[in-house]
Amino acid sequence: KARMLKKIQICLCFFFVSAILYEISLLSGCFFSYMPMSKHFLTPEQVLNLGKSIIFLETTERLEPPPLVSCSVESAARIYPDRPIILFMKGLTNDTALDLNSSYAAFSLLSSMKNVFIFPLQMETVFQETPLLQWYNQVVPEQEKNWVHVSSDASRLALIWKYGGIYMDTDVISIRPIPEESFLAAQKSQFSSNGIFGFPAHHKFVWDCMENFVLKYNGNIWGNQGPFLMTRMLKTICNLTDFKGTEDHSCQNISFLNPQRFYPIPYPAWGRYYQVWDKSPNFNHSYALHLWNFMNHNRKAVVAGSNTLAEKLYKAYCPTTYEDLIQNAEWKGFT
Repeated sequence: KARMLKKIQICLCFFFVSAILYEISLLSGCFFSYMPMSKHFLTPEQVLNLGKSIIFLETTERLEPPPLVSCSVESAARIYPDRPIILFMKGLTNDTALDLNSSYAAFSLLSSMKNVFIFPLQMETVFQETPLLQWYNQVVPEQEKNWVHVSSDASRLALIWKYGGIYMDTDVISIRPIPEESFLAAQKSQFSSNGIFGFPAHHKFVWDCMENFVLKYNGNIWGNQGPFLMTRMLKTICNLTDFKGTEDHSCQNISFLNPQRFYPIPYPAWGRYYQVWDKSPNFNHSYALHLWNFMNHNRKAVVAGSNTLAEKLYKAYCPTTYEDLIQNAEWKGFT
């Protein structure tokens, strides 16, 4: 009887431990199953500490995300359903009364998604305990030529260093998961972008980038704190060579991803996203697509029924944005 009792105790312990491990494995999925109600009580730190966040930044004062921003965030939320998708907005404050009933259509759309979080971007808090705080306390934003871009370059570095995850520009449409944890995105051979990158928390490369950001700071040169910073820092540790085919490069456990992964249409040809193609590309070698909104000075937009490549991407990867912000806007304009 004693032996039988011992076997029963062992079996019960086994099932108990197995149940705990199973619950842990489902933690992120279970967490998001309680959305959207509970998420409005969480702080940025609580969400970021969940790990593996996808981070977007809006460093202008606007409060209504345009359709491309909405599409970028929605596509990430769909491709990474078990990861927090965070949009930090500079124009948003703790006192701003924006909720699911907001008059801002895109804000309401994104807020309703279970794994999407929208928080104020408080730079002084973001830069705490980083080399960027001293720079931020000394710089005069009103005198900066490229402050919107420079402040975004700094914020993305600090957030990824502190919490880890993936940073994406708000004109990047996700189409399949990125399998790498530590990576930079090649815009072309031997040149890195900073429009999308990912690292675990407290990675030395990101810390070194922040130190160089301050040491070599020149806000008058566009990109000096962004893609040029990433490129010069990568060159200090890697012997960069040209890409041949669709292979990726690797150096000191950092993946330098082929331009096909995010930039299959290079920036001189950015307008092709807003053209009608005889046969749409399949982008089989891409994880996401950068639509080069900075080049879009004529404000080309997705129009319902236009059959452009961009419209097809919206339909496939951010269908709610397409329906609510494109088709509904067209219908309201018609009526």
